[in-house]
Amino acid sequence: MVVQVHQEEQKVWKQLEDLAEAAELSALSAFHRIEKIAEQNQWKVIQAFQRHKVSDFHFNGSTGYGYNDRGREVLDLVYADVLGAEAALVRPHFVSGTHTISCALFGVLRPGDELLYVTGKPYDTLHKVIGKPGDGKGSLQDWGVIYNEVALQEDGGLDWPAIEAAIKPKTKVIGIQRSRGYSWRASFTVTEIGDIVSRVKAIKADVLVFVDNCYGEFTELLEPTQVGVDLMAGSLIKNPGGGLAETGGYIAGTEAAVEAASFRLTAPGIGGEVGATLGTLRNMYQGLFLAPHFVGQAVKGSVLAAALFERLGFETKPRWDETRTDLIQAVRFGQAEHLISFVQGIQRAAAVDAHVVPEPWDMPGYENAVIMAAGTFIQGGSLELSADAPIRDPYIAYMQGGLTYAHAKFGVLTALKQLVSKGLIVIKPYIT
Repeated sequence: MVVQVHQEEQKVWKQLEDLAEAAELSALSAFHRIEKIAEQNQWKVIQAFQRHKVSDFHFNGSTGYGYNDRGREVLDLVYADVLGAEAALVRPHFVSGTHTISCALFGVLRPGDELLYVTGKPYDTLHKVIGKPGDGKGSLQDWGVIYNEVALQEDGGLDWPAIEAAIKPKTKVIGIQRSRGYSWRASFTVTEIGDIVSRVKAIKADVLVFVDNCYGEFTELLEPTQVGVDLMAGSLIKNPGGGLAETGGYIAGTEAAVEAASFRLTAPGIGGEVGATLGTLRNMYQGLFLAPHFVGQAVKGSVLAAALFERLGFETKPRWDETRTDLIQAVRFGQAEHLISFVQGIQRAAAVDAHVVPEPWDMPGYENAVIMAAGTFIQGGSLELSADAPIRDPYIAYMQGGLTYAHAKFGVLTALKQLVSKGLIVIKPYIT
């Protein structure tokens, strides 16, 4: 009986490998595009290191107040160079992407100013940062910042008539979420973001444009700050940390906007001049060096996932042959059991905590129960292979990461095997 079960599992795995091979052959052109982007971004990072004369003494870090931490100062310069920004603030003291975004927004907004998101409702964890007037939680609205948003059109595009009507004299910051978040829409490319910048500044020249750049770094040749964005933020345990940064985030943009954000991180008059880096600098430098390659590996894994699930009749966004501007691959399952089984399958493919079975739970900062597969070396490190989803109709899974393409491929195949073993999908009819 044990042999029969083993043989049946081997048969299913062979079917999945055949399906993956066919998907890979069809996606060769997409893989080639991704590899060229990774190559160009790798050279860009190396040249930034060279221009700023990075040496091993920059990796030493500091203690106490962190005065005269040359490694920290040069890392800021390297990030600004790579991102095409006037200035950057790169710190291990940012605890998450949400914290980094919060510092950026609180830094440039004042009571009576308006924050207007033109890309619809932002990612779930930012809802508590925006908050409600008088909520007592210290949110933006609790501090008197006005908040509005313009919903996207049904096709995921911007509603320009509504945006033009929404921009008022008090509108200080235009918010853009680059990635899809927990929504079924296309992520915004850097070219599209540049067009948004041009159009909103034509309506109100002094408005600041902010971009949540999480999951987007190094997926294209340009970054939002290279097309006119005033301020953007991201997490080091996502793309730019290269799988090595153990914590932290970055803010980049105009010198004035970055300085304002630095005062929120520490204190007015102190800003980015202090902050002990302890033993974090080597991993932040080396992670940035590795990031273009690892991002390319992860994006290739997302392409394979899309190609496989499309062959099995599922809707994906983006489709395997569409332009990529972030790590995230969305798959619409339509049923909770399929979604949960997929995420649990991704966890089973992990090198860390593969024996743990994730279950939906009420995670702080989220509005629905969420299930997360996160068998990662860095807790929450979503450049590593991971998947998560809110448990709500139409039951869409969001997969991202994979420091190596081989791991991303193994994860997708393991997740598919989990679905097959539960009788939720059948592979054989789709093998040609």
